[in-house]
Amino acid sequence: MALAVLRRLAGLALTLLAVAGAIFLTLDVLPGDPASVMLGTAAREDTLAALRAELGLDRPAWLRFAAWIGGLLVGDLGQSVTYAMPVRELIGERLAVTVPLALLALAIAIALAVPLGVWAAARQGRLADGAIGLFAQIGVALPNFWIGLLLILVFATGLGWLPAGGFPGWRADPRPALFSLVLPAFALALPQAAVLTRVVRSAVLDVAGQDFVRTARAKGLTGRRALWSHVVPNALVPVATIVGLQLSFLVAGAVLVENVFNLPGLGRLAALALAQRDLVVIRNVILLLAALVIGVNALVELAYLVIDPRLRRRA
Repeated sequence: MALAVLRRLAGLALTLLAVAGAIFLTLDVLPGDPASVMLGTAAREDTLAALRAELGLDRPAWLRFAAWIGGLLVGDLGQSVTYAMPVRELIGERLAVTVPLALLALAIAIALAVPLGVWAAARQGRLADGAIGLFAQIGVALPNFWIGLLLILVFATGLGWLPAGGFPGWRADPRPALFSLVLPAFALALPQAAVLTRVVRSAVLDVAGQDFVRTARAKGLTGRRALWSHVVPNALVPVATIVGLQLSFLVAGAVLVENVFNLPGLGRLAALALAQRDLVVIRNVILLLAALVIGVNALVELAYLVIDPRLRRRA
């Protein structure tokens, strides 16, 4: 078990290093002047020279890459040219919005998808199964930013129950901050809940047809007891895979929703940095999102070892 964890951690570190190399190669090494990209083609030559010196572009590429990786190891992400402040502080402020938003959206998606998927599998071929399948089809087809606009029209503009956008911060009172995340969390969660509902239904039906379930029923176990005691726990492995992927997607894919609801999150920071051509911020945000996706996948693999004893024996 410990050896399997160490192998996965080593693979995670090597993958992150390769991703960092690809990001650095794309933004800093390929033909083109990063200073000209950031300041525009109309910038004066002395201004460009000053920015090149500030960013260290007059040094060899391998030295710049080593300096970036060394800074990452000690928590120094560099200085934003646009905001004139450390990138670490910028990202930390935005993560205080994006991470709670993603976790709330994931909780909503799981709370909707698991009972709906199990119910659809238990009512296979009936009206409830068809209705839940229709919900899943609609949820997959609708983009989350359109759902966000619809939620604003109904629950903010029409009913006035929740704020339409903005974020008051966590310091004074967390309740207004939490209320401001409800609508964007639902906008993020509904498409993911539709996907997860399909996965739960398929996993439950697959496990329900196996021999040990039929044996449990033959011993006198009721259908409901067999479903929740044997079928659902054994259907969690494929569901855990999708949940892990969805968590990383909810963080990395919140750009549109954060812009719709005017939330100062990581996705909005990436969009503004791209519009302002702040390559220092873009480089670190992309690496952070990639690290999140890779790290969540690694955690899902480790969760397999906890859920499935057969995998623990193989490890």
